[in-house]
Amino acid sequence: MIITHKPEDLRTFLDEARSATKRVGFHPTMGALHGGHRSNIRRAAAECDVVAVSIFVNPLQFGPDEDFESYPRDLDNDYAQAEEAGADIVLAPPADAMFPEEPVVTVRVRHLGDVLEGRHRPGHFDGVATVVTKLFALSGRCYAYFGEKDYQQLVIVRRLVADLSLPVVVVPCSIVRQPDGLALSSRNEYLTPTERAAAPVLYWSLLAGKRAVEEQGVTSVADVRAAMVKVAGREKLFQLEYAEVVDPLSLAVPPVISSEIRLLIAGRIGKVRLIDNVAANVGEG
Repeated sequence: MIITHKPEDLRTFLDEARSATKRVGFHPTMGALHGGHRSNIRRAAAECDVVAVSIFVNPLQFGPDEDFESYPRDLDNDYAQAEEAGADIVLAPPADAMFPEEPVVTVRVRHLGDVLEGRHRPGHFDGVATVVTKLFALSGRCYAYFGEKDYQQLVIVRRLVADLSLPVVVVPCSIVRQPDGLALSSRNEYLTPTERAAAPVLYWSLLAGKRAVEEQGVTSVADVRAAMVKVAGREKLFQLEYAEVVDPLSLAVPPVISSEIRLLIAGRIGKVRLIDNVAANVGEG
């Protein structure tokens, strides 16, 4: 596996791969790789001839009170996990290689970026969209693998690709969970043992909403939301920020549940902010 800190090396490597008629897979990450990342890389390796991984903690997507400085970083471990999962090249650039100067051109995400996470983290998705656009400019034509764990991000990246006519196919990857349902996340490392024991409440809350839709035939958004909030409220360590029912493509709240929806939840346990989501389908129960 090749490790480089120079963005242009990634462009050259992938251009050469395509010139040899190889199918290129790309998995952008912020490092602190875990089983979810490994699953995404393995899928890319199974479906593509060459797999690239980027590791870059993007300062543009962190707010002033967020955890940029303390975000977990362990490049040696990341390299080992990426190689084990099947990556052919890893780009791990320093910040000044990606952004030699403060960018004056950024990507603004309207509507999709203003709700849910965007409401609680203003400007976050502008930072995500800007760095993803830059990474796609480096990667060129490829299949880009994104986890459904960050569902709103996945929706925005798909729309980014469509609106800017980028030569990228976005491939959604299923959430990987612990046996108790907790979705794998780099931020899980921050949880104390007591907090870790409480963290599956996000998934349990989502399952309550999913059962309401699929088993009980509930079509009221307010009632499904209430089912999630009720379960979330049973865990005293969990501070709910939102539990929402949305259309899976537009992220708009439907007037009534009549087709596939996405249930999303976010909140804090101690100082750690966690998010999760599941799909729910009318008549699936």
